[in-house]
Amino acid sequence: MMTPIKLGISSCLLGNQVRYDGGHSHDRFLTQTLGLFATYVPVCPEVECGMPIPREAVRLVGDPENPRLVTQKTGIDKTRQMQDWIQGRLKDLEQEDLCGFIFKGKSPSSGLYRIRVYGDDGMIRKTGTGLFARAFTRHFPRIPVEESGRLCDPGIRENFIEQIFSLQRWRQLLGTQRTLGGLVTFHTVNKLLILSHSQDIYRQMGRLVAKGKQQTPDHLFDAYEQLLLKALALKTTVKKNINVLQHIMGYFKRNLTNGEKQELLAIFDQYVSGYLPLIVPITLIRHYVMKYDQPWLKTQTYLNPHPFELKLRNYF
Repeated sequence: MMTPIKLGISSCLLGNQVRYDGGHSHDRFLTQTLGLFATYVPVCPEVECGMPIPREAVRLVGDPENPRLVTQKTGIDKTRQMQDWIQGRLKDLEQEDLCGFIFKGKSPSSGLYRIRVYGDDGMIRKTGTGLFARAFTRHFPRIPVEESGRLCDPGIRENFIEQIFSLQRWRQLLGTQRTLGGLVTFHTVNKLLILSHSQDIYRQMGRLVAKGKQQTPDHLFDAYEQLLLKALALKTTVKKNINVLQHIMGYFKRNLTNGEKQELLAIFDQYVSGYLPLIVPITLIRHYVMKYDQPWLKTQTYLNPHPFELKLRNYF
C-alpha cells in the first residue's frame, strides 16, 4: 500500500478526554486497526471553539435545517461561538489534504445522521445534523465521511474504507501524473473496482476518458473525479460482485482445467448463497492470476483495494 492515509476524526474517538463529562469514546478499531494505515487529524468542535472540560451539555434547538446550539440546562446560545470557529477551522482543514472524515455519532456538533433537534413547538425530531458535520460536508462535498457507530456495519465499513483508499490513489495521480495518459492508466487499473459499484457510471467515465483530448485538463479531471466518487459512494452487492467475478473468470477460459473451473463455479455459488464471504473467491482468483500469469488482472485494484489486515471482505 501507499503512505499512511490522512483522515480527519472526532477527537474523542482517539481516546482523548474531551467530552462534556470529561470522558472519551475511544474506538479501538480506528486506533489499533485502521490506525496502522492512517494519520489522524483530531477535531473537537466544543473544546476548540472555547468550551471547557467538563462543561454543560449542549443540544440542537429550533429548525432542523438551521438549528441553534444551546446549553441544555441554562439555555445559553452557543451558535455564533461555534459558527465563528467553524469558518476558521474549515480553512485550516483545506491544507490537510484529507481523504476522509470519521465523525462521532449522536453529537450536536459532529453527528451526521438522525441528530435530535428540540423544536420550538416542543417536538423532538431525529432529523438533524451536527453544526460542524453539516458545514464540513458542504465545504468538502467530495471527501468521504462516515460516523464511527455506523462503521460497525461490515458493509458500510468496507464501502467507506474503499472510498478513502481510492481517493488517496486518485490524489497520488493528481500529484504525479496529471496527464491524459495517466488518467487512462488509472481508469484501466480501476475498471473492475468501479464496475463492482456501478456499470452505468463506469460507462459514463469511459466515454469521458475517450473524449479526453477534446477537453481542457481541468475540466476532464474534475469531471472524472466527480464520477469516480459518485460511483464509489454506491455500495457493492453480491450481485454486482458476482458479475465482476464472472468477468474475471473469462480471462482464464484457456487456462483453467475442468476441475478448476468447477471448483471456482462452486465457490461462486456458495458466495451467492451466503455460505462464504467474498474473500474466498477473491483469494482463489488471486491464486490463478499468479499461477497463469495474467498481467492485466495483476494490475486490478479490485483484487486488493485496501490492506488485507483490515479483513474487510471476511464478513458475510
